[in-house]
Amino acid sequence: MTLNINIYTKGGDIPDLPGNDIFHSKKLFLIYEATPKHKPYMVIATDENQEVVSYMMATVRKNRLLLPPFHINRCVIFGKGVYPNSKYVKEYLFGQMLQHFTKRARKDAFVIEFRDLGNALWGYKYFRENNYFPVNWLRVRNSLHSQASVNDRISPSRIRQIKKGLKNGATIEQITNPEDIKELAKLLHKIYATHIRKHFPNVVFFNHFEKYLIKDGEAKIFAVKYKDKIIGGSACIYSNGNAYLWFSGGMRKTHAPQYPGVLAVWAALKDAYENGYNHLEFVDVGLPFKKHGYRDFVLRFGGKQSSTRRWFRFRWQWLNKLCTKIYV
Repeated sequence: MTLNINIYTKGGDIPDLPGNDIFHSKKLFLIYEATPKHKPYMVIATDENQEVVSYMMATVRKNRLLLPPFHINRCVIFGKGVYPNSKYVKEYLFGQMLQHFTKRARKDAFVIEFRDLGNALWGYKYFRENNYFPVNWLRVRNSLHSQASVNDRISPSRIRQIKKGLKNGATIEQITNPEDIKELAKLLHKIYATHIRKHFPNVVFFNHFEKYLIKDGEAKIFAVKYKDKIIGGSACIYSNGNAYLWFSGGMRKTHAPQYPGVLAVWAALKDAYENGYNHLEFVDVGLPFKKHGYRDFVLRFGGKQSSTRRWFRFRWQWLNKLCTKIYV
């Protein structure tokens, strides 16, 4: 088989792609392309007949640090990519894309990170050949398909908080109005800014979020309001029968009786259940420490914690070797 691998950095050059994985879609590429401080890549492999056999999307973004230089370029890839033609070995195609992509991305990114690959052994040989090292990680997701109601597995204390928040005047609604989306994005940006490790994109990201995804039912944004003021909210993306809670937060100190952070998560969970999604997964539940505040928070919504792997590669080869000795 003769493979031709191209890496695209402009959305207008990307051909139509088969498949419906939002994390590797042209739509998400266009959103990131329009968002300041983000640079997306689309890696596409075609065969001798010019048929697309595999592709994956990656995004380079600026991440804050506590110490100088205070910012680094970080490249993040969600999942293993898309393989529309079943006659080819998926893992081999992934290995070929990985090799070409790594050579390109290491020039623009200090660190490359692959997350949410599903099978912990997926691509192991090819990751190691390209000097990546694995770190054991934790994920949390709620199974929804086998429940009689969305509240079945939520802890009693969390149920009480949801009821109190609604009783104390909080309301929940799905928003599509650009002004509401902008207001919520600014609120969440302030919340995420207090967490050095957490990444939150420019408000432009959410403007295009509505333009490309919400109108096609591939994403939703929920707002928690109190006296017509937005005090919390969440953003969900939908792909392959599952819901992914990407961002959420609330003004838990100034509006503690309304529990806006709790209601923001519950809104996404309730909507995913009512619309027949199999699972709701939290996109990032923090560093893989034994105890972690945010992970403990979301686990009380009835999700299950499981072990997974993330693969990393730094620009500096000596650092990759050191981390390999520690983690492999």
